[in-house]
Amino acid sequence: MHSAHAMVSEEGTGHVQNSPHIAVEVGIPVVAFYNEIKTDIEHVTVEDDPLKWSNAHKTAILIIVSAGSMIAGLAVSIQNPANAQIQNDLQASTSEISWTLSIFILVQGLPGLIWSAISEIKGRKFVYISSVALFLVASAMVASSKTIGLVIGMRALQAIGSSALMSIAAATLADIYEPHERGTKMGIYYSAPLLGPALGPILGGVLTQSLGWRSVFWFITICAGVVLLALIFIFKDTFRKERSLTYQNILQIRAKEGELQHQHLDKASHAFSVTDKPAQHTPEDIASPQHIGEANSHTVAHASSMEDVDVSLADVNPFPPLRKILTRVNNLVILFASGLIFAFSYSISYTCSRTLSEYYGYNALQIGLVLLSSGTGSICGSLLGGRWSDRTIAKLKQENGGSSYPEMRLASTRPAMGFLPPAIIGYAWVCEKHVHVAAICLMLYLAGFLSTWIYASTLAYIVDANPGRSSTIVATNSVFRCVFAFVAIEVAIPIQVAIGDGGLYTIWGGIMIIMEVLTLSVFYKGKKWREACEEKDGRGSQ
Repeated sequence: MHSAHAMVSEEGTGHVQNSPHIAVEVGIPVVAFYNEIKTDIEHVTVEDDPLKWSNAHKTAILIIVSAGSMIAGLAVSIQNPANAQIQNDLQASTSEISWTLSIFILVQGLPGLIWSAISEIKGRKFVYISSVALFLVASAMVASSKTIGLVIGMRALQAIGSSALMSIAAATLADIYEPHERGTKMGIYYSAPLLGPALGPILGGVLTQSLGWRSVFWFITICAGVVLLALIFIFKDTFRKERSLTYQNILQIRAKEGELQHQHLDKASHAFSVTDKPAQHTPEDIASPQHIGEANSHTVAHASSMEDVDVSLADVNPFPPLRKILTRVNNLVILFASGLIFAFSYSISYTCSRTLSEYYGYNALQIGLVLLSSGTGSICGSLLGGRWSDRTIAKLKQENGGSSYPEMRLASTRPAMGFLPPAIIGYAWVCEKHVHVAAICLMLYLAGFLSTWIYASTLAYIVDANPGRSSTIVATNSVFRCVFAFVAIEVAIPIQVAIGDGGLYTIWGGIMIIMEVLTLSVFYKGKKWREACEEKDGRGSQ
């Protein structure tokens, strides 16, 4: 069958010029054809398909993006043991020191949408190299700062650079791994940014006590340099324009302006010639993954047409895709749930440091060792939760006659849900009663393990439920979680002072029940919500 230079809309359905002829060639109604392929843009035929790369190649990419994300996470907490030295050396106020942390967390989430949109035009590698270079320069500037104002400003710039690593790494994994593999790989990946905050207080304490506070940021600078070199010389771009709804939407706009129609008018006329012999396909052929990939290769713009179009950063507008994401109920609900989990994680590590310092008399290194129990639990929860997620969806797929849908993955969150609120409330009162620190370590481990078990599955679901928009949805998730974390940190200490750890984390136990209700609502109703939105969007694009 001759290729048709047709454009797919942002939602993957788009309408195609001369669609009646396509229906004749394919041998099925146009609407049925698009309903079959519209959700499988991830399997459009492309050159050098990242999904078919070797396991060694994929593992190298996983290691690089995980290392970058670990450093981004490390930058959040590694400064904490050095705060007293920074305050004395730069004659800063307590409020200014607090802003060096708060501004980093807030800003880290916001630019992700911009980085995401750029990555859909210029590719993942361009964004990674640009952002890590920015992070490296900002880290060096913090290390050499003479005023607290410059530290705050460069911490914000650090956050802008690190946000790309946190925003599009999951999209990169979606580029190279099939859905049935993503739970495990997302779990491995997400353990890296959790490892950073877990190790940060320990590394920060050792470096500060031995070499001074500036060594903390020189260490971050060196780590960023190593990742930058790996990105330049080892990392291979995983982005393929044919699989990007954002890029396809830009091409569709150009087509409406007449730029593509004029260039390919003769080719299109030949492609849709009624003298061509129609291809015969059975419904079973159409339903097969191989044929869906072939069909997709004819319904999105081919590489040849893409190379003829000069798309610049001026074409990047992250807000229409964002609007589409946020108008889908399943997305909005799961993003709120994800944000609540992330906010809890930051709150507990932030307030626990104060509790251990004030009531147990621990120094920075001792605090870091205690908080390592939370980080260890989070890493175990991420790894095991991700693997359990893949096993669960494989089992449910088999029970469902070999077919699956994204919401199946959320079934894997249920084993952890019954234990998470009691673990948090248990932490609340062992801290409130100032019992032996071993009890605090145990509760920190359980809270980290159980909350991250749930988060690993929600992150994989977010990607699975938004094919063709993985970078945008992950960036949106970063905005939610960082804004929620910023608010949690700003209110945590005042509430802790007012009602103690017992009251604060009893409240958090209740909030986690709300999070679980939101997650379960997506598990039970998300498929209906998602399909209703897709049907509505499909009608709107016709």
